[in-house]
Amino acid sequence: MKKVSFSRKHLGIPYALFLIAFVVFPLLLIVFYAFTDANGHITFMNFINFFKSNANLTALFISLGLALCTTIICILLAYPVAYFLAKSSASKSSVLLLLFILPMWINFVLRTAAMKELLFAIGFIQNNKLSFLNTIIGMVYDYLPFAILPIYTVLSKMDKNLVEASKDLGASPIKAFFDVTVPLSKPGIISAITMIFLPTMTSYVISDTLGNGNITIIGKLIENQFSSVFNWNMGSAIALILLVFIFATMTFSGKFTDKEEINARGSGLW
Repeated sequence: MKKVSFSRKHLGIPYALFLIAFVVFPLLLIVFYAFTDANGHITFMNFINFFKSNANLTALFISLGLALCTTIICILLAYPVAYFLAKSSASKSSVLLLLFILPMWINFVLRTAAMKELLFAIGFIQNNKLSFLNTIIGMVYDYLPFAILPIYTVLSKMDKNLVEASKDLGASPIKAFFDVTVPLSKPGIISAITMIFLPTMTSYVISDTLGNGNITIIGKLIENQFSSVFNWNMGSAIALILLVFIFATMTFSGKFTDKEEINARGSGLW
């Protein structure tokens, strides 16, 4: 009787089965529904109808605008915080970092509901003209820790001697910061942008809760097609359009990050 050998590669079988069942198969279903009509016939009308609809294009541009504003604000707020944490002593930085990332341990819906109560107390929620602003505030509140953590990780590992060397060569503190610290921290910045920009395009819970239903983003369109209109074909087409956009964005940012990481390693970042 032949003895069955066991190797470490067999440990990946459960993970492969999980990917096939819960990632590959659902993705194939989305592709199938996106390129078919209600009768199962192959068609491209789902994509054509999406780009012909002014409401869909408006939701797409609103999603891009929200994601862009949220990302910029988060980076501008997160970088000084991460820089301060990286400059602090190890004991202080650990405690402060824990305080900043602690909201990530709280349920996403609970954080959004808490922010709604706060905005209601100051009168923002009642004003429909501030729906866009309220949504941005909620998104910044929810996603700011995702910007602080990667930037802090890069800054904390940066070789401090590089900044000292630039100052010894005559650079002012401001010039050393923008010519040495910021370029070496680009991998963390790109990682933070990726972690914020893409999810905020689909976070319709925040826009519905804080925007009083006045803000429709592409994630809400997908949810409506599947749960309200029950048009799985159009919903799958919108999801596939968003998926292609996500892949394109991640590919672009991934190449940029890889290039920066190579330069950073050569400069002693790691």
